[in-house]
Amino acid sequence: MMNVIYVDNNATTMVAPEVLEAMMPYFSTYYGNPSSMHSFGGDVAGAIKTARENVANLIGAAPGEIVFTSCGTESDGTAIRAAIESYPDKKHIVTSRVEHPAIKNLYESLSKKGYRATFVPVDGSGRLDIDYLYNSLSEDTAIVSLMWGNNETGVLFPIEEISGEVKSRGILFHTDAVQAVGKISINVTESGVDMLSLSGHKLHAPKGIGALYIRKGTKFSPFMIGGHQESGRRGYDAVSRLRDKLEHALLEKVPNAIVNGDPTSRLPNTTSIAFEYVEGEAILLMMNEHGICASSGSACTSGSLEPSHVLRAMGVPFTAAHGSIRFSLSRYNTEDEINVILQELPPIIERLRELSPFWKEAMEG
Repeated sequence: MMNVIYVDNNATTMVAPEVLEAMMPYFSTYYGNPSSMHSFGGDVAGAIKTARENVANLIGAAPGEIVFTSCGTESDGTAIRAAIESYPDKKHIVTSRVEHPAIKNLYESLSKKGYRATFVPVDGSGRLDIDYLYNSLSEDTAIVSLMWGNNETGVLFPIEEISGEVKSRGILFHTDAVQAVGKISINVTESGVDMLSLSGHKLHAPKGIGALYIRKGTKFSPFMIGGHQESGRRGYDAVSRLRDKLEHALLEKVPNAIVNGDPTSRLPNTTSIAFEYVEGEAILLMMNEHGICASSGSACTSGSLEPSHVLRAMGVPFTAAHGSIRFSLSRYNTEDEINVILQELPPIIERLRELSPFWKEAMEG
């Protein structure tokens, strides 16, 4: 079997061995209902209590501020719907043009049901138009929801700064931190956010586990609360070094390659690189033949042939947006794997460009 080089960790991650070991007893021996009065269920309740404390410690929250969900999408939807139900007279909601589909599609749906949705633009580096955001706020605004780290480009929004301004106007503030938690330092007490979404499978926990932080005292319309566990703060300096090696070498080896997004303020594991005049889908298929697994954008939309809505919002040229590949690393990636990518990918781009009439036109022009 071909060795797999997995650099699509913003889509999902492998379950860490220590996490698998910790969870195995709850798939077999300790299967009691934690709400039961008997001790068999009480053992499980104790484990959930510990898990809630671990998640809280991960983001600087109190255990009572953590609600377990099934995934990041449920956390996002719960936060937004709870906000608008808590403030039924407010009909304005704000987000950005580069959000994950969990937020983008929900806002578009709500805009068809009587809500006025503002989608704040970004510049060519994926940075939020802060003035546009602040000028859009009004007494009718129920909630502002902005992602902490972009799932495609890794660009970070200045959440602490924005939170302070939004909160000063008496507006609820939610952040989708699914890509950021565990990769950068986050303290919800210092950041001032009202609600924060996270997802276990983005940081080496099993799929089907999410959480929503709700600041104590936040007006909140109750929603269904589930149960499960797991967290883990990881050091990402080594991952950042590998990401930078991959990025810099590809830019050196491949002409007409461009990094999408702010080169400094971004997640330490993510790089989105546009290879002009080739199709991203073709690149992925040919990399797959060498056991290299990456993505053309968000895992939730990468099956589409349309250019990423994130890259379109950033104004990335069509010739580059279609050939953009997202590499998202984890602590399990190695330097040897990066070397294999650097060996195999440049010839792939070269072969595809030889077949591209657009590349020939660009070179002749």
